[in-house]
Amino acid sequence: MLLPVKRTLYFGYLVTRRYLRALLFLISVVVVFCGALAVLARPQQAAKEAGPAVTTVAPPNWWVGLTPEVMLLLSGHDLEATHVACNLPTLRVSRTQATAGGNYLFVWLKIGSDTKSGTAICRITAPKGTTSFELPIAARAPALGKFQGLSPDDVMYLIMPDRFANGDSTNDEPAEAPGSHNRSKPRAYHGGDLRGIQNHLPYLKDLGVTTLWLTPIVKNGAAQDYHGYGAVDLYAVDAHLGALKDYVELVAAAHKQGMKIFFDIVPNHVGPKHLWVANPPLPDWFHGTLQHHIDSFSPLKGNFYGKAGDQATGNDPFESLIDPHASMRMKRNLTEGWFFGILPDLNTENPLVEQYLVQNSIWWAETCGLDGYRVDTFPYVGRKFWATWHAGLRRLYPNLTTVGEVFHPDPSVTSFFAGGVRRYDGIDSGLSTVFDFPMFFALREVLLRNAPTGRIADVLRHDALYPHPEGLVPFFANHDVPRFASAEGSTLAKLRLAFGLTLTLRGIPEIYYGDEIGMPAGRDPDNRRDFPGGWIGDKNDAFTQAGRTRDQQEIFAYVQALLRLRREHAALHRGQLWHLASDESSYVFARESDEELLVAAFNNAEQPRELHISLTDTPVQKASAIELLFGDAKAELTGREIHLTLPAQSFSIFSLN
Repeated sequence: MLLPVKRTLYFGYLVTRRYLRALLFLISVVVVFCGALAVLARPQQAAKEAGPAVTTVAPPNWWVGLTPEVMLLLSGHDLEATHVACNLPTLRVSRTQATAGGNYLFVWLKIGSDTKSGTAICRITAPKGTTSFELPIAARAPALGKFQGLSPDDVMYLIMPDRFANGDSTNDEPAEAPGSHNRSKPRAYHGGDLRGIQNHLPYLKDLGVTTLWLTPIVKNGAAQDYHGYGAVDLYAVDAHLGALKDYVELVAAAHKQGMKIFFDIVPNHVGPKHLWVANPPLPDWFHGTLQHHIDSFSPLKGNFYGKAGDQATGNDPFESLIDPHASMRMKRNLTEGWFFGILPDLNTENPLVEQYLVQNSIWWAETCGLDGYRVDTFPYVGRKFWATWHAGLRRLYPNLTTVGEVFHPDPSVTSFFAGGVRRYDGIDSGLSTVFDFPMFFALREVLLRNAPTGRIADVLRHDALYPHPEGLVPFFANHDVPRFASAEGSTLAKLRLAFGLTLTLRGIPEIYYGDEIGMPAGRDPDNRRDFPGGWIGDKNDAFTQAGRTRDQQEIFAYVQALLRLRREHAALHRGQLWHLASDESSYVFARESDEELLVAAFNNAEQPRELHISLTDTPVQKASAIELLFGDAKAELTGREIHLTLPAQSFSIFSLN
C-alpha cells in the first residue's frame, strides 16, 4: 500500500495500484465529511434525555490470566463516570477517563487470577444517571496446535477472501450493505467468504501449501472495500465474509489439516468511514484531523539519495527512515501522514492508542488461535510502537511470527526493519521477518525485462544484513501488482521459471492465489479476479483436475511437483545456499543440508546453454555422482567440474552424492 513519486512504464503497475486504491476511498471521505457527524448526533441527542448509555465495548470480552489488566474503550453518550464498579469481587476498576464530551469512556479493569468464567456486569454512575455494560470473561483455551509461527518448512498462500470461493450465498449482500454485491463490477463485493476458503482446504493441502495469509477480514465501511483495508470496526468480521464463528472454525479446520493461518493487520490506519474520524476518542487519536492533516507523500526527490533525474521511482523513499542523518522533516510525512492524504493515520505515539492496538492484536490471536500476523505498511508506523507491540505479543505468544510489508527494492533498506537487532535509534522493532521485495523486483526484472540474471545473486549477497535471512519471504506476485501471467514479457515458460526460483531459493516462499493455474490479469483491480470454480455456474472449476484447462493443469502440476520436492528434500527448505555460477542469463546454486546436497540450474536464455563449472573449493567438490530430480537439463561430473546442458528457459534440480 505505497504511493510512488511519478508514473513510468517500468513501475506503472505500482502507480496504478496506489492511485486506484486512493480513488476507491474518495467517495468514502465525502460521506464521512458530510454525514458522519449527523449520524452520530441523532441517536445521541435523542438518548440524552434518557441518561447515559453504552453502545459498544472494546474489547468485547477477555480472559482470566491473559493480562493483569485490560483497558476497555466504551462508546456511547453521557459517560462522564463518577464511579464504575463490577459485580464480581475479583474485578477491580483501577481508573477511568471520560472523553469527547462523554461519548467515550476508558475503563482500566484488573482481573484477579481467581476470577471464574462468566459475564461481568459493570455499573457506571454518571451525573445524568446510571447505566451498565457486560464483559464476558473466560478461562484460556488450551494452546496446543495454536500460535505456531512460521518455519523454513512452510509455504505461504495469499488469498483475497472475497475473490476465492463463495461458500455461503446468504452473506453476499448483507442488510447493512445494500447494493454492495455485483460480480460484474471489479470493485464491488463478489461473494467470496470464509466458508468458501474452508471448503477448499483440501485443494490447498493437495497443492502443497502450509500457511494461509488472508487479506484483512475485519469489518469495512464502503461498498468498494472488498479488499479489507478500510476498517470501520477492528473487533468484527466483515459481514460479507461471514461471522466471527466462521473465522474461528476456518482456523481450527486449517489446524486440523496441518495448516497455519496468518491475520493481515493494519495498525497504521483505519478506513475513512470509521466513526472515530468524525468523533475521535481523544483529540490526538489520529495524526491530525479530517480537515487538517498532512499526507504520506515524502518531500524528498528521488535524486536526494543519488537516483538520476530520469530514473523511475516505484516506492516511497524509506531511505530517510533508516538514515541517521535525516531530520524529522524528511520523515514526518511517511510516519504521520494520512495514506494518500485519505486514510486516517493512527497516532501510535499516544499510549492509549498503543494499548488499544496491542490489545486488539492479542484479542484476535487468543480468540482464533492465530499462527502469525502479516503487517501492512510497516515502515509508516513509528519504530517505538513496533517494539512495544511485539513485546506485548511475545510475552503471551513467543512463537508467533510477524511478517512486515516493506515495499522497496533495496536490501539495505528492507533489512533495517527486520527485528533481532537494535538499529542506530537503539530500537529493535521485534519484527520476525519481511517480505523479500528486493527479490521480487529482481525476479521480475530478470524474467520479464531480461535484466542480467546476476541480479538474483546480487540480492542474495545482502543476506548478511538480516539477522535471519532464512526467514525471509520471497515471492514474485501479490495482490498489489499485475498478474505475472499477463505482464509484458511473460510466457508460460517464464511463469514456470518464476516458480522454480521462488520455491527453491532460501526463505519461506509466498504464492498468490490463482498463480498456480496461471490466472491472467492486469493492474488493480483486474489482478483480483475470482478464482474459477469458486462460484456455482462458473464455466470451469480449477479446484479440480477435470475442471482445469490444459494450460492450467500444466502449471498446477509443475507447482505441485516443485512443492512436493521441496517438502521431501530438507536441503531445499533448510539447507545452506551456495553460489556456483552466475552471469547474464544463468544462475546455478547449491542447497546443502546435513543429509544431502542439491544443485539447481536456471537458464533464462532463449537458447540452450552449455556450462562448465569448477567445483574446486565449493561444497560440491567431493561429489562423485549426480542424478536429475526435476526438469530436463543434463549434467555430468568430470573430475572437479560439472558439465551442464541447460535447455532454453529452463529450471532443473540435481541430487549429488
